[in-house]
Amino acid sequence: MLPGNAENREFANGCMLAAKDGGIGLITFNRPDKRNAMSLEMWAGFAAILDEFRDDDSVRVVILTGAGNKAFVSGADISQFEHSRNNAAAQQDYDRVSGAGRAAYAAFPKPVIARIRGYCLGGGLAIAMQADLRIAAADSAFGIPAARLSIAYEPHSVRRLIDLVGPAHARMLLYSARRIDAAEAQRIGLINRMVADEDLNETVIDLVRGIADSAPLSVAASKLTIDELMKDPAERDMAPVHRAIAACFDSEDYQEGRTAFLAKRLPVWKGR
Repeated sequence: MLPGNAENREFANGCMLAAKDGGIGLITFNRPDKRNAMSLEMWAGFAAILDEFRDDDSVRVVILTGAGNKAFVSGADISQFEHSRNNAAAQQDYDRVSGAGRAAYAAFPKPVIARIRGYCLGGGLAIAMQADLRIAAADSAFGIPAARLSIAYEPHSVRRLIDLVGPAHARMLLYSARRIDAAEAQRIGLINRMVADEDLNETVIDLVRGIADSAPLSVAASKLTIDELMKDPAERDMAPVHRAIAACFDSEDYQEGRTAFLAKRLPVWKGR
């Protein structure tokens, strides 16, 4: 979906794909025959891609998407539950193995946009909720089927759901396990925007181009500040936030921004 000649590289035996073009990184969950259900191997591939994109200064914003038109990510791969999540102890082992991907995602310092079409369920919805922004096609469907499997979400995921939709809607989604459409998801704040199916690519590319063209130090400082302020006050670490703010004002980019504004030209950011 990236413009230009960006080539996909394979991770997790081809179940995860990565591409880069013009400041944008693209990560594709690539199991369309399984509606992109997330396996343990995919979590390892996800971590590897995120680590690469984190260290690549040319990547300024990342898109997450699912292969095909049927699903973003339809959840965890239930076929692995029998041997890897069949009791509490096995669940702990599963969390340990998948933890590298979750940790890399939680600590990722650049903006992440979830491009959603089709099913976005369970663990797939958790992935989407952790993105900075969520843009969904009108044919998308959202839900948390945990109550139909007798499993429970981790507190950090429930907290993120509450932050997005509030406790009343969170209870409805968790208790009932019902699915909602994109219009309802937008109404309750689960997604930022619903668009027509045929407009999804253009809308997402326009959005990420705007972010990629913005001052990277400023965007990074804003992401860091929002992430810290979303935490409970006792858990916040504001020292890195203040350092990021100071770094913006001391940067070459700040001087470039002022110069470009006065000269009525587009700035050329260096990220320093």
